[in-house]
Amino acid sequence: MKPARVLIADDHEVVRHGIRVMVQTCPNLEICGEASDGRQAVNLASQLRPDIVIIDIGMPQLNGLDATRQIVHDNANIKVLILTMHESEQIVREVLAAGARGYLLKSDAGRDLISALEALAGRKTFFTSKVAEIVLETYLKGGQEQPAPKDVLTSREREVVQLLAEGKSTKEVAVALGLSVKTAETHRSNLMRKLDVHSVSQLVLYAVRNNIVQVVSPPAEQA
Repeated sequence: MKPARVLIADDHEVVRHGIRVMVQTCPNLEICGEASDGRQAVNLASQLRPDIVIIDIGMPQLNGLDATRQIVHDNANIKVLILTMHESEQIVREVLAAGARGYLLKSDAGRDLISALEALAGRKTFFTSKVAEIVLETYLKGGQEQPAPKDVLTSREREVVQLLAEGKSTKEVAVALGLSVKTAETHRSNLMRKLDVHSVSQLVLYAVRNNIVQVVSPPAEQA
């Protein structure tokens, strides 16, 4: 049986290196590519057709959740494992809604990463016990979850929100998404009207609150 092909997507080179070292110890798995931002992850997934994509949520250009949605939409056979530092009920629900088949905290990766990848390679799911409880709770409720606030936006509008929140100009957004400047301006006007925001700073706040972009806190100063 051929090894399962794995694409790694994380914006930190040291994280990608650590994952690569762990995966290379398993004969049933092989690395087929690496991506440093969400958009590159989507493009490489389309080109390389990996069996599994490991992706972080907090990615530049396109966050891991929206990248997951696009990857799964383009090829339902690709299994996505979310590898992140964050564990909250809201994020877990969004991960599941995006179509990911596994969810693993980076703090647990040293112990559980290979098991998670082997589970996905075997067409199973992998969730920590806490995440599994949330999955079960959702199932018992009949899956009747209220849509997240950001679900009022289209996939394209979420991409525009992220790029603007990351400080890109409308022209830079147009270039990044392969749009005309006029189309990018239309998307910007439409989403600001939808969200009832009137400045880029309000748009940034919305993006942070809805996990479209993430704020990295500086390390605490040592005494």
